[in-house]
Amino acid sequence: MPKVTLLAHTPDPERTVAAAAKLCYSSSGVEELLDGLTDEKAASFVEMLSSLGHESPVEHVSFTFGIEGVSRALLAQITRHRIASYSVKSQRYVTEGCFEYVTPPEIADIPEALELFEETMRADQAAYDKLTELLFTKHNAKLLSEGKDEKTAARMAEKMAIEDARFVLPNACETKMVVTMNTRSLLNFFRHRCCTRAQWEIRDVANQMLSLVLKVAPNLFKKAGPSCVAGACPEGKMTCGKAAEMRKMYEEMRNNG
Repeated sequence: MPKVTLLAHTPDPERTVAAAAKLCYSSSGVEELLDGLTDEKAASFVEMLSSLGHESPVEHVSFTFGIEGVSRALLAQITRHRIASYSVKSQRYVTEGCFEYVTPPEIADIPEALELFEETMRADQAAYDKLTELLFTKHNAKLLSEGKDEKTAARMAEKMAIEDARFVLPNACETKMVVTMNTRSLLNFFRHRCCTRAQWEIRDVANQMLSLVLKVAPNLFKKAGPSCVAGACPEGKMTCGKAAEMRKMYEEMRNNG
């Protein structure tokens, strides 16, 4: 299952945001921005920004997460959030021998479905291994015929083989990534991916990310979560109808943070 680690973040995130906001609303010079900016005043600035809907100052603070135990299906979803930086385990350069995979809980709950799923994963692995073998043999022979030494030919042939063999790997295939987002992007991410209509895996990741950032910047993320936490649900007839329940859940998360 997903595991999220907060690897790094902008030092003193709330004072950094408050300093940026102070520049917008006062005549202070850059060198005086942090003068007298206590934690209480920083929190007040952050709250004022939230009430005004002034989001640009929060872009000066970023958070970097390590995410593991997730599927390639999640990768396709999370990279739709384009104002972010991603580094992902490459299937072109990393051989997927005995690849790990993510099993959806609904499949795991049905013994017959789980058996079929695991059988499919084994078949995918067998196909990947066989394709890698066939492609390696072809590329290695060609590289040797072109004058490459055995070590170089083998190294290049393996890379060329797994580049195409990976096409049979499933969405369930496990991957790892490092993700960096600024606060504004994170708030948008939480609005979409903490929602009950989000897919279960990315919602789990989003909730872990939110729990982590609340520990280091509670005021910045005071109203973070699905849209219904800070306002009305935007889903119309697709709403889950659980706004009160969701507000309580995220209030408890903030209190426990």
